[in-house]
Amino acid sequence: MADSSMVADFFAAAFSYAVCLLVITFFKLTYDLALIHVHLLRKLSHISVGLIVMLCWPMFRDLVGAALGYVLAINFITVFYWRTPLAIAAICNLCAGDGVADVAGRRFGGSKLPYNKSKTFAGSFGMALAGFFASLLYMFYFWWLEYIEASPNMVLGFFLVSVASALVESLPLTAKLDDNLTVPIATMFVATFLPEAKPRRRSTRRELKRAAAMFSDNTVVNDVIATGLSGGISLSLFKLWEQTAKRGVFDQKLNRKLVHVTLGSAFMLCWPMFSSGRQGAILAALIPGINIIRMLLLGLGIWKDDAAVKSMSRFGDCRELLKGPLYYASTITLANAIYWRTSPIAVAAVCNLCAGDGMADIVGRRFGSQKLPYNQNKSVVGSITMACAGFLASVGYMFYFSSFGYIQESTNMVLGFLIVSIAAALVESHPLSTELDDNLTVPLAVVLVGSLVL
Repeated sequence: MADSSMVADFFAAAFSYAVCLLVITFFKLTYDLALIHVHLLRKLSHISVGLIVMLCWPMFRDLVGAALGYVLAINFITVFYWRTPLAIAAICNLCAGDGVADVAGRRFGGSKLPYNKSKTFAGSFGMALAGFFASLLYMFYFWWLEYIEASPNMVLGFFLVSVASALVESLPLTAKLDDNLTVPIATMFVATFLPEAKPRRRSTRRELKRAAAMFSDNTVVNDVIATGLSGGISLSLFKLWEQTAKRGVFDQKLNRKLVHVTLGSAFMLCWPMFSSGRQGAILAALIPGINIIRMLLLGLGIWKDDAAVKSMSRFGDCRELLKGPLYYASTITLANAIYWRTSPIAVAAVCNLCAGDGMADIVGRRFGSQKLPYNQNKSVVGSITMACAGFLASVGYMFYFSSFGYIQESTNMVLGFLIVSIAAALVESHPLSTELDDNLTVPLAVVLVGSLVL
């Protein structure tokens, strides 16, 4: 069987990519809607993307897994310095420091530097402060996760590095080259004098479990933060599909299924951020639970949102949301509240509903010329795709949650997932599922069969 920690690293890479893509998409939509001046928007993206990428580092088991996830400008730092004070200083001064320098300089920079009239005192001062304080925050962040040992000498080192970076950024030479090149080089040169990181040895499983509850030792605070972050990711992803539907980027039916595949799958990646026990399960369930209320308001016509309706319905009728989308949100809510991340049934239910049923429709419409003899609305290739996609997604999430210690992977569980996915595909292909709704029949079948074989 495959190394579960490597599978977890691939999932972490996919999650990190998704988060970065959502941030970039947010800035793209902001640009399209002309909400912020284009230069300010560029610097806001400059500040946020690198810092958000660094927040994802604790999700990875080791350097190899992380390097798989990044082809951004900070890839060099990720590969060669990886969770060290030098990496913290380089990225914080490049992202927070350089970005804030430009924003502050244009807003408050009246007095120019005597040796470079294109730079201001306010900009250079803002860069040094922003780079320094960002470095401090990430020092405590990685210290709390036990990757480095924080010390007064390191704080002083970060201050010196930030001042040096601000001075280099203000030089005329930087304008001729590029501060995105000169600032990291200067930072890494000065930061070589920082104290070395002294990480404590710990098992991969303990490291991953510690990273999963990264926000606070207080479980209530941790779960509230996790709820906000998970809800923000889900909302951003949903808004992305709303915009693609509104702009006609994809066919309406394809757009609806992309929503179907991605929302539940992405949300399940967020489950390890919550604490163990009933409290974490209930707070996690609030996110899809709120979506149930939203479906009811939209479906009953109380709340008007044409873009949302278009992204989730087949024909643009708001009443469609009272069936499939409502069942979809209800399934994920119940999977959280009743079974939670320690149950293979929850994994199978969400994976077969999202990945399985979603991919069945996408592939079936594209390649499903041969229909099933007992249901002319379904195709052979669609049903096979559903079984395969649901099974592979279930196994992937089995490794993912096993790496956090929530479930114990086994060959019997893999076999159980295969049986459940085949059963779900057979139920989805039955004419009764068309009359009722496969978002209702598939989860019921998964729970029934899964309770017997998982």
